[in-house]
Amino acid sequence: MKARPVNIYQIVAVMVFCATGLKGSRVLMALYALKLGANQFEIGVLISMYAVFSLVLALYAGRVSDRLGLRLPLIGGAVGVALGLVLPFLVPRLAMLYVSAGLIGAAFIFFQVSMQHWAGALGDAEARTRNLSIYSLGASTSDFMGPVVAGFAIDRVGHVASYLVLALIGSVAIAGVLCLFRRVPEVTVKTEDRKHRPTLDLVRIPALRRTFIASGVVMTGVNLYQFYMPIYGHSIGISALEIGSVMGTFAVASFLVRSFIPPLVKRFGDERVLTYSLYLAGVAELVVPFVSHALLLAVISFVLGLGLGVGQPLSIILAYNRSPAGRAGEALGTRILVNNAIQVSVPLAFGSIGAALGLLPVFWANAAVLLGGSYGSRAPKTPSKK
Repeated sequence: MKARPVNIYQIVAVMVFCATGLKGSRVLMALYALKLGANQFEIGVLISMYAVFSLVLALYAGRVSDRLGLRLPLIGGAVGVALGLVLPFLVPRLAMLYVSAGLIGAAFIFFQVSMQHWAGALGDAEARTRNLSIYSLGASTSDFMGPVVAGFAIDRVGHVASYLVLALIGSVAIAGVLCLFRRVPEVTVKTEDRKHRPTLDLVRIPALRRTFIASGVVMTGVNLYQFYMPIYGHSIGISALEIGSVMGTFAVASFLVRSFIPPLVKRFGDERVLTYSLYLAGVAELVVPFVSHALLLAVISFVLGLGLGVGQPLSIILAYNRSPAGRAGEALGTRILVNNAIQVSVPLAFGSIGAALGLLPVFWANAAVLLGGSYGSRAPKTPSKK
């Protein structure tokens, strides 16, 4: 009997469990390292272990999903994340945290690329927009659940046992992949498409190049907001609760706007929505240094969340839609490679600006990046025929 096709909600449910384990581990990793006596530099290196292996393996993970199908990277990635989560429970030492972070980051990149590939393969371009916007809502859910579950577990059972809690949550994703295993599509690539082709070929495609740049610009905006908004809030004297509330409005706006991506794209087109969302975020960044009241800052943060919240799922949609036949996974992996490179490099670069010149130039430089990205993401006008 032929297996029934998978729907997007089943895919998202599996993804949420695995991503919750990952995102909860970031909070737990930092707090447990502090308890074990790690200094700020050691914690910085520890957190970077997640991104370093993702950066190195993102492109390879995309090629694997194109050439070997989705089953192997999905089950291997889910098992790797769960194993990485349980290691500090079995060996509660600082050195093991580095091994754990590296394994989780390396395994999750295979799981993530294949999940995005699977979600994108469920239908045509219109259905893909809907499916990947639902997928992005699942990602937002895990962004919230991961830190909350980790914090609750630490308070109730302690740091070491919290790793077991997160590992059990991650193991649900393994069970989910196994339940859906027969229904995971086999990605068949033509023989001629199996030959190695340099990734630079993808970058040479103008539409894909604009997508990669826009994705990097969005990630720059998100990273700098998450890093500098608490610092700015502290500098203007608002309380920790007010800072948390301000940043909460960003998350709420991101979640809400992702619910409206399908109708927005249907009415205005994907590139236009992405361009205007970056423009909106850039204008919001320009205003931030002139505001010193928590309520007004929350309003600006909400507007910024509307702009940047659209960018991440749209860049996934565009990368999939614009990829050559048989190379969707590679295009998605290249997008993640660009994002991870920015996660490693941008905080260092803008941190130097902030240390030398203060916070105001940081927000204005970020605004310039976003506004420049809105201009660069536009499709060239086709000459009208006379």
